[in-house]
Amino acid sequence: MTEPVIVDIPHKLGRETARARIAGGVGKIGSMFPGGGSVEERWEGDTLHFTVTAMGQSVASRLEVHDRHVHAEVDLPPMLALFAGKIREKLQREAPKLLE
Repeated sequence: MTEPVIVDIPHKLGRETARARIAGGVGKIGSMFPGGGSVEERWEGDTLHFTVTAMGQSVASRLEVHDRHVHAEVDLPPMLALFAGKIREKLQREAPKLLE
């Protein structure tokens, strides 16, 4: 098992507003992964659990919504671990757009 890709995304929206914006834009998450595709999602409190199909692989991820930041963890399968750096960079650049 590889190390997860972890990114913290700061915000000034408050927990409820950040959660609502993420819920409204979760469909865009698939485009952040090479070969992204469908996104399956479920909420447990303020944590969004979602799976993205990328390059024939399932990528399980979590977004924990906090008052001042969103904590993202992406569990990459070994085949996609080669892209960990690129995925981290893209998440840091693109994930804040989910909060706009």
